[in-house]
Amino acid sequence: MSLLATPTPSPSLSPTPSPSPSGLIPDPMEVVSDISKLCNDDALLCSTFANLFPNAVWAPLVASAITIALILVIALIVRNIAQRLITRVVNRAAVGTSFTGRLRRGAPATDGINALLTERRKQRAETMGSVLRHIVSIVIMGTAILTVLDRLTIPIAPLLTSVGILGVAIGFGAQELVKDFIAGMFMLLEDQYGVGDVIDAGAAIGTVEAVTLRITRLRDADGRVWYVRNGTITRVGNESQGWSRAYLDVPVAYDADVPAVRELLKRVTDELWNDPEYKESMIVEEPVVYGIEQISDTSVIFRVSARTLPSRQAEVARELRFRVKSALDSAGVPLVA
Repeated sequence: MSLLATPTPSPSLSPTPSPSPSGLIPDPMEVVSDISKLCNDDALLCSTFANLFPNAVWAPLVASAITIALILVIALIVRNIAQRLITRVVNRAAVGTSFTGRLRRGAPATDGINALLTERRKQRAETMGSVLRHIVSIVIMGTAILTVLDRLTIPIAPLLTSVGILGVAIGFGAQELVKDFIAGMFMLLEDQYGVGDVIDAGAAIGTVEAVTLRITRLRDADGRVWYVRNGTITRVGNESQGWSRAYLDVPVAYDADVPAVRELLKRVTDELWNDPEYKESMIVEEPVVYGIEQISDTSVIFRVSARTLPSRQAEVARELRFRVKSALDSAGVPLVA
């Protein structure tokens, strides 16, 4: 038995095969798979580009760019459609029936009053249409911009949080401003007053020269201009809405012939009503002689009333005074204090 171990043959080292040239070219299906992984929500669009350009690494970028362009185009189209709908509704509201500006039952509707109401409806509808168009544009374009930022992988959560905090801060700091805008919106919707109306706004009395969502500009009888915030107006007295009334008190002596005086005043009002200058442009209803309004130991007071177009009552009242004075002088009926 031999003590020498039989030597174990060492393994022969075979040369490692060098990679084939074809191994340096990636498989097109693997490229398509890698490109598709770069797309999140654009799988269909990105896969289409990957299939058309299997070796193009810019396919996801082109797909994202096209997606962003489509978002902006769709937003512009939707905004345009919404603004057209608002414009159509505004035009119909401007020429439609007015509910808030309708005259009371029994009040005659004339061409002059209808023209004024139509103009007021038109102004109110145009103002509300402008506000709605701005709101629609802000909402639609803001949503589109946020969507684009999300497509660009820009985190919008911090932006939304910041905007929310900023909105809360502005809301607390601008409570009066928000109050003014809300009051202005309801004022326009309810048609409380408009440009050219004579109103009593509490803080000032005068003719309305401008109305916005925040302030109302008035000019009083002395020519002073008042800027009144809409949120501070708690009550409004409108002297020019629908129709106005001109009235005249005629005091005559206690021993005057009451039927004769009443007939005289009735003749004066009939002449005024039949005057084309006043009937067609100022007076909307035949003037009325109410008869004895007050009586004392020295005088008897007759009252004459005429319904007029808005803000024309002063002119009609002056003409009534002139004609009544002339008629009483001709009849020899004196006026008493």
